[in-house]
Amino acid sequence: MTALEALTVGRVGVDLYPEQSGVPLAGVSTFAKSLGGTATNVAVAAARLGRSTSVLTKVGPDGFGEYVRQALRGFGVSPEHVGTSAGLQTPVVFCSLDPPADPPLLFYRSPIAPDLTITEDDVPWDVVETVPLLWVTGTGVSVEPARGTQREMLERRGRRSHTVLDLDFRPMFWPDTETAREEIGWMLDHVTVAVGNRTEAEVAVGTADPDEAASRMLARGVELAVIKKGAEGVLVATAEGRWTVPPRRVEVVCGLGAGDGFGGALIHGLLSGWDPVRIATYANAAGALVASRLACADAMPTADEIEELL
Repeated sequence: MTALEALTVGRVGVDLYPEQSGVPLAGVSTFAKSLGGTATNVAVAAARLGRSTSVLTKVGPDGFGEYVRQALRGFGVSPEHVGTSAGLQTPVVFCSLDPPADPPLLFYRSPIAPDLTITEDDVPWDVVETVPLLWVTGTGVSVEPARGTQREMLERRGRRSHTVLDLDFRPMFWPDTETAREEIGWMLDHVTVAVGNRTEAEVAVGTADPDEAASRMLARGVELAVIKKGAEGVLVATAEGRWTVPPRRVEVVCGLGAGDGFGGALIHGLLSGWDPVRIATYANAAGALVASRLACADAMPTADEIEELL
């Protein structure tokens, strides 16, 4: 068996995509299901690029939970660390492809999502402390008990390379922005890489200006700051310098999952030891390919597809 290269921690769910594009959710008649959730999609995206990945998350004791495990196996992602929360249901997310570039989402994660009930007993501590890359998310510290568990994971990892924070700010999961800034900001002091868009950067460090946000992250000890600027490209910053990689233009079918495709390619680049510009260029292409397709996990590109676009 191949040794585990990356462990992602956080959200999982079943995405239900309309089979009618450009129609408000109320007018959709049929849906197609797909594996979803940020941390899960990132693990799938990295696996598509040949990396050995697993996701630490939890599902409900229901048919959708079993679907999650089966789908992960099908994508080449280990479901070994997918636990079960008794009494809760596997999250379902409805997507409306209107507008397609930034489709609204309707989350069914009440009273609490299983992936936010991860406790110390669910964590493979030897993996957390030694895996070549650990990926955590902002959503993972939105509530207890996941908040305390993810904090403990970062403390025990000791800022080992590569420890990656996906800022992943979803306002519906937080009581207010100030709480999110405090909790996500705490994690910046314990990771080596931070990645997010301008809105997420503003929540984390108080400014949406990419250069200033990157400077504030580097000042907190982050070694690589990645700020996604949409149509303006991606800023990558280290102590040695900073560069903006131009975007890859595609016809957008569905913007969901593009950031996760970017994340999986980021994992691949970090584990390959590439320089920041090469990583961002490759990840940009991966994200663009996902945006040109429907669905999230199913849309993650292969290495050959990325190279062809480049």
